[in-house]
Amino acid sequence: MRPMRPVTAVLCAVALSLTAAACGPGDDQAGGDAKPTVAASSPGSDGIKIPDQLKDKLKERGIDLDKWKGGAWKDWKKEDWLREAEDYINPIIEDLWDPDRMRDAQKPERPGTDADLGKDQGVTDPTPAAVPAKAVAPTYHQSVPEAGKVFFDGPEGSMVCSATVVKDPARPGKSNLVWTAGHCVHAGAKGGWYRNIAFVPSYNNGGKSQAALKGASRDQVAPYGVWWSDWAQTSNQWITTGGPVGGAGAPYDFAVLHVTPEKGSSGKSLEETVGSALPVDFNATAVPKIAKMTATGYPAAAPFDGQKAFQCTDKPGRLSLNQTDPVMYRIGCTMTGGSSGGGWVAAGADGKPALVSNTSIGPAKASWLAGPRLGPEAKGIFDAVSKKFAGR
Repeated sequence: MRPMRPVTAVLCAVALSLTAAACGPGDDQAGGDAKPTVAASSPGSDGIKIPDQLKDKLKERGIDLDKWKGGAWKDWKKEDWLREAEDYINPIIEDLWDPDRMRDAQKPERPGTDADLGKDQGVTDPTPAAVPAKAVAPTYHQSVPEAGKVFFDGPEGSMVCSATVVKDPARPGKSNLVWTAGHCVHAGAKGGWYRNIAFVPSYNNGGKSQAALKGASRDQVAPYGVWWSDWAQTSNQWITTGGPVGGAGAPYDFAVLHVTPEKGSSGKSLEETVGSALPVDFNATAVPKIAKMTATGYPAAAPFDGQKAFQCTDKPGRLSLNQTDPVMYRIGCTMTGGSSGGGWVAAGADGKPALVSNTSIGPAKASWLAGPRLGPEAKGIFDAVSKKFAGR
């Protein structure tokens, strides 16, 4: 459901208080630091190639990449917050996401109160019964090898979402693509791109408790490495209309990341490293024909702590926020903030598992989740990212 204040809340509250479920520092934390608490380590190599045109734009804004990696990224002046689709930058800062910082990037903001959706503006099915989230059996690499967590920084501190490794048609068997929610990479209408975006597949692979993770090594929490997003793309609808409450932009709340290993590798892709990736089905739109969907995520708001993976399985219904936007999928589920961006899986056209949506919004009293239908806009974004890296 969405990160930072704009999308850092716990599941979402419907209607006026409908909000996303990414997680970040919140007002309910007395005396909590509103800024990231871990400084960047020495930068090392760039790792990510930034187009000369964008470098020139950064220089015009007084942004120095070396200073950025040394900690200047913490400056969130509005005029320096890059927000346009072509402005995305995400230089690697080695060891920024250490085990403690990853573990602590899960403090949810206090959610708003539920509100009545009122009369249906489109097609909305009855509210589904709550489906209790079930813990995924560790090791996660065996149970849900495509699942993981997305970490990133916003003005209020470190954030967390969920995500899925997906197949890249341009690189069969060697995908470096990750699917998540738009609000996990961009703040929407009143903000810009988040910073230090990284994906950790099979986070906390052994399903250890939060207490047991204290003092854990990086290999224990990120056994398949930390993968930085050298490119992210979300919908123009999310960038121009997305917001933390009311469900604005939610039907277009999806994003595709291209990732690269933080410290290099043997040349293996993300898909080769984790051994799996899900195909994306952009035609799974007929709700009545879908028997069930399974949502996977790392819920971080109470009663969860963000360290373990959970799932909900339910037959989807329809949720319409207005007459002009596409109808969304909705399932019963008690997962809370931090589950945003997590993949929804159903049987594809060939009967095999395929990603058909991602967690976007839900009510403050976590009882259901809603995710966008993946139509032409989603496919356009996916194809653009695939094509951008096809020859690399």
